[in-house]
Amino acid sequence: MNKYEERTYRSIIDKSRLLSRNVKIEESDLLISSEMNLSDEAFKSLAGHRHSLEVYIKKHPEFKESLVPLDEDSLAPPIVRDMLSKSKTCGVGPMAGVAGAVSEFVARDLLQLTDNLIIENGGDIFLRTKYDVTVSVFAGESPLSYKVNFIVKAKDTPLGICTSSATVGPSLSFGKADAICVISPSATLADAVASAIGNRVKNKKDIRTALEYGMNIPGVSGIIIILGNEMGVIGKIELVR
Repeated sequence: MNKYEERTYRSIIDKSRLLSRNVKIEESDLLISSEMNLSDEAFKSLAGHRHSLEVYIKKHPEFKESLVPLDEDSLAPPIVRDMLSKSKTCGVGPMAGVAGAVSEFVARDLLQLTDNLIIENGGDIFLRTKYDVTVSVFAGESPLSYKVNFIVKAKDTPLGICTSSATVGPSLSFGKADAICVISPSATLADAVASAIGNRVKNKKDIRTALEYGMNIPGVSGIIIILGNEMGVIGKIELVR
């Protein structure tokens, strides 16, 4: 099945409350939504964190290539240390959490400037808001795409919401799921766990055990798995129409 590259789902985002701007450096393509235009600040933050990753990868090429956890490195930049730590928690390579990590670390830099902030990076989100928001799950060609929606309570933010897929986007997956959505206070962890769960879902019989596996990882608060017309939900997730 062809993988989706274009981020057409951004066209349906409610922009009535927040101002949205794209900030892009090479493959990092962020949608920054806030009460003010934070493009300049976001670009500076993104450039800084990308530089940290690129310099580290030049010195440690295994960081980019490994599909299994690597030893933690107390001398590494903060974003690298977070990726090493969170990937070790769920048994995947450190780059499995890169999109979530970028969303979270850029958001952390901007949170001092605004009370309402949503950063989306290829389906991986980190947000803090003063009002409840509804999140819709994009699952490619699944008939459940955009039909699975849940509420994120303002009191539960800051929060990471990350989605991995074997049929949508460029990410490597050894499974067949159309969407694995993971919720955690850490977007880095949510992204890495979504990848780990996605590798385990090859047919609908795997959904239940994959949900149980994911919820046993410390820091995970909820999971949604979509495979064709089948789905499973576990944890602190309030579904809505």
